[in-house]
Amino acid sequence: MMNDLQTGEPEEVTVSEWIITLIITIIPIVNVVMYLVWAFGNSAKPSKANWAKASVILFAGIVILYLLIFVIVMGIGAF
Repeated sequence: MMNDLQTGEPEEVTVSEWIITLIITIIPIVNVVMYLVWAFGNSAKPSKANWAKASVILFAGIVILYLLIFVIVMGIGAF
């Protein structure tokens, strides 16, 4: 496979790379670190970087929503 410097197109992520990526994401602690490395580092392929950025944004949104619901429920006193 030629890289993007030779062809002008970004490299594709292969099926085996996606399988390894998904296996890494099920390992606690390591997954958070790797999501951040893939999202904000320069070594990941563009499609994997975009996927990681979207995953980080969704995760942050879910955490914020969870905390908001937690504060509301605790404020009401219905625990």
